[in-house]
Amino acid sequence: MALFKTREPRKFHHPYIYIYERKEKLKAIEERAKRELGMLPPKEFNPEDIRGTFVKGTKHLRRRKESGRKPMKWGVALIVIGALLFVWHYLLTGSFRF
Repeated sequence: MALFKTREPRKFHHPYIYIYERKEKLKAIEERAKRELGMLPPKEFNPEDIRGTFVKGTKHLRRRKESGRKPMKWGVALIVIGALLFVWHYLLTGSFRF
């Protein structure tokens, strides 16, 4: 039972089984070449086209996304800092009392 935070339902994720990435890349290259030659009208702006380009351009974000690692949360960081302060106090004074 959570008093302060309710859990969100799991997101729907459907991985495609039969998908040919090479075929799609070739199709995109062919379409771009036709647009440059003027055979097709110019493509309209779509925000989905630029989604993820910053992450792809940086090595550290790309590695984090591929590994699935999440950044440390504030609660965990505060607990770790508190534990380190407690150990430091014990090493200085030799007692558990404050």
